[in-house]
Amino acid sequence: MPTPDRTDPEVNELWDEFHAYVNVDSGQLRNWLLVRASDEDGFPGPPEQTMPQPGGAILGILGRRKVDLTNGDLDVMRTTVEQIQDLLADRPEEGAGNDQWRHALLDLGHDPLRAT
Repeated sequence: MPTPDRTDPEVNELWDEFHAYVNVDSGQLRNWLLVRASDEDGFPGPPEQTMPQPGGAILGILGRRKVDLTNGDLDVMRTTVEQIQDLLADRPEEGAGNDQWRHALLDLGHDPLRAT
């Protein structure tokens, strides 16, 4: 699979947009995903294998440099931005007080309580 051209303005724009919408750092996202992956008895398997997706993929992207992105990473980034935009556009009346909505955003690396 060919790697994307990192000098492409669209790749640079997507990189910036992704990092603007994913407003938690990799450590915070990892901790959140580990909480989501665990159950009352602990982890049903190795934590890295049971992390909710696409959160695990997003976490992987946060650990990469732009020059190391793959076309698959770009697809995840586009989808993540679109999903966060859709969730933000469909904000419930109680906003971040709605745990289901806030958790859906946190699964994607966006904390609606964090100032942007």
